[in-house]
Amino acid sequence: MYFAALLARTEDGWEASDMELDVVESLSDLIDLARSASVDDDTVVALIEQEDTWFGVVRVDGEEDPRYYVSNASAASRSSYGSMLTDELLGKDEEDDELDELDLDGTEDGEDEVTASYPDGDPADRDEENPDDTDADDDVRAGAEPAPAGPLGDPRLLDDLGVSNRQLMTLNGDALSEIAESLGATEVLEAVR
Repeated sequence: MYFAALLARTEDGWEASDMELDVVESLSDLIDLARSASVDDDTVVALIEQEDTWFGVVRVDGEEDPRYYVSNASAASRSSYGSMLTDELLGKDEEDDELDELDLDGTEDGEDEVTASYPDGDPADRDEENPDDTDADDDVRAGAEPAPAGPLGDPRLLDDLGVSNRQLMTLNGDALSEIAESLGATEVLEAVR
């Protein structure tokens, strides 16, 4: 189960709103949602957590590029919302996926398709140390970078708001409450929890 909230900085402190994850299908949707919660293009902090497994922070300052932090990238990469963050941080682009799916084998112009078939897969793809292993490291060969087991992103994204990078990187358990406490937004966060 996920919990997600937006904290928008105002002249009087912070305003919190429950983030409807049902309307978030992409990272762009999340950023648009955060920008729409902004008061006078001030800072908005989106907080997402999945049952003490991982938490993510997205900071949006007006029209500047968003900044991201994920506490446990490996765990986050296995969840739908966390993978949006880890994919962005690892440089995996949705457009790259679409390009990978294109079939550019020379038959686009109506040419006959010529294929070679190997009973155990393409010999060039085999692991030399283990020739029987035809599908080992498919993701690595395809250029996918695995998510690290620890933090990923910019741990300094909240430094100027009262949450040091050291503090952020050591948080676990009820991390979002600790972040809210450091920001002075505990009451408003708990109101939407």
